[in-house]
Amino acid sequence: MVRFVSARTAAIAAAMLLAACASKPKDTYVERPVEDLYNVAMDKLGAAGNGIDYRAAATAFDEVDRQHPYSNWASRAQLMSAYASYRAGDFDSAILGAQRYLQLHPGAPDAPYATYLGAVSLYDQISDVTRDQAMTQSALDALRQVALRYPQSEYARDATIKIDLATEHLAGKEMVIGRYYLNRSDYVAAINRFRLVVDQYQTTSHVPEALERLTECYLALGVVSEAQKTAAVLGYNFPGSDWYQDAYRLLTKAGVAPSLAETTPQVAPKTMMQRMLGVFGG
Repeated sequence: MVRFVSARTAAIAAAMLLAACASKPKDTYVERPVEDLYNVAMDKLGAAGNGIDYRAAATAFDEVDRQHPYSNWASRAQLMSAYASYRAGDFDSAILGAQRYLQLHPGAPDAPYATYLGAVSLYDQISDVTRDQAMTQSALDALRQVALRYPQSEYARDATIKIDLATEHLAGKEMVIGRYYLNRSDYVAAINRFRLVVDQYQTTSHVPEALERLTECYLALGVVSEAQKTAAVLGYNFPGSDWYQDAYRLLTKAGVAPSLAETTPQVAPKTMMQRMLGVFGG
């Protein structure tokens, strides 16, 4: 009798459990009007920072695209999701979102902005010059695309400013490596880095130091003529700089300071190194 009661009790309990599970509401797909979804996403974007983060806004814009992928609202939502991801610091999602938008709508009026958004998402990840600069090069390439493809857009000017800053960064990296070799007395390796700055990054603020370091390296190797040429180019282009004063002191200390009157070029070549060769017949 006890066994019968126990079995019956167990059966009743199982039935109750099944009934409870059956009555539990399931998550179901509920389609909503596209305007409502988009407005909710915009509200979340506007409220970001007040208890709602940008990721929530990005998710809401993704829902617009998910439920109404062929609507005009979907294309807007794709770009807004990328923007919200950028504001959230989720740069990878922002880049992917911008690229997807451009793939789907290459000739859209917002294509310049999508290109710019992808570029600045790379730019904002640029690291210190002591670290690898692959991201800097990628950002520079993307920013150049903005400036070249959409020169009349409102984004071109900011892209150009960031191009200059990224170029400064790459030149700075070469200077870090060059100084490292110089401190180790590996003068040939240092020369290669400093010449790279003079040749490829001649519009940056690092050129005067690069020329002075080249002068120092050539003197250390005993290549006096190259040291004199380099110092003369430095003096011609940056006569008032401290780097020129340092280079001239090095030459004077070595007893090989040239007469600057002999170093005035008649025609200014295109690059620093061309100028060096043109002036001194190298």
